[in-house]
Amino acid sequence: MIKPTQLSFTQWYCEGGQASYLRTRKSPGGILELIEVARPAGDMSRPGLPEIVLYEDLLGGSRVSGNLGGGRFDLKSERGGLNLAAPNFSTSAVMEESHQLRSLAFPMEKWKNLLDEASDGKFSFDTSFSYGRQFDSPAIRASLRRLWALSDEEGAPSRLLAQAAGCEILAELCRISGAQFTLAKGGLAPWVKRHCQELMRERLADDISLDELAAEAQLSPYHFARMFKQSFGVPPRVYLTQLRMEKACELLALTDLSITEIALKVGYSSSQVLARVFFKYQHKSPSAYRRAVRDSL
Repeated sequence: MIKPTQLSFTQWYCEGGQASYLRTRKSPGGILELIEVARPAGDMSRPGLPEIVLYEDLLGGSRVSGNLGGGRFDLKSERGGLNLAAPNFSTSAVMEESHQLRSLAFPMEKWKNLLDEASDGKFSFDTSFSYGRQFDSPAIRASLRRLWALSDEEGAPSRLLAQAAGCEILAELCRISGAQFTLAKGGLAPWVKRHCQELMRERLADDISLDELAAEAQLSPYHFARMFKQSFGVPPRVYLTQLRMEKACELLALTDLSITEIALKVGYSSSQVLARVFFKYQHKSPSAYRRAVRDSL
């Protein structure tokens, strides 16, 4: 029997009395936990759990009071409003209306070292974030939508995709909360940029992580993600998908490999996953692309 204090955020929601409220659960790469719940009015307090949890209110309009780790609050929720709950804190919250929430949990054990490196050891889970204060961030909402879409497309996105998305959201949370991070300036050195391109191309079929790429560049993952975007114009997760699509197009055009074989060679678990991502980028199925290319020769 697992003790409540040992449960993760998603285990608490999915394996106990809260399970009936769960609408969707996604686990991007095992690095982030993303769930959506629909609950009636009432008490939604929970025990202390080992994650920072970001909530997005999908409906708004409800009076809510409680404490998420930053002191008592009493407010009217807004549609799209965001809130952050502290790790290892027994939160209290009472909603006066039915509500629908999307929640993103950052397991402390997977993110603590990254935040420490980004702040030169000055980061504190107790003081670096503002817990319980409703705030607005179009950037974070957009990142959540992209992460949700990635999970729909790929099931469990790669470690790189999940870590890079998490870094984007954490960077914005730190900026909003005023956490004192030493910001990386400029992009990657030319040799690092070339090396990253080569490494990502060579390991398209592998579950390469942001940690591995950052180590090659001798940077913290947090700083590497920000500098990568400055150098390439897109985050690492987007660039990786672009490389995968380029390789898939090449293999479709120049080989007789099956769609399933191509999917595995470019890092996707099945032909169905490849087809979903491929259609998004090429506006046609892999089979239709192969026919079109060969008919044009």
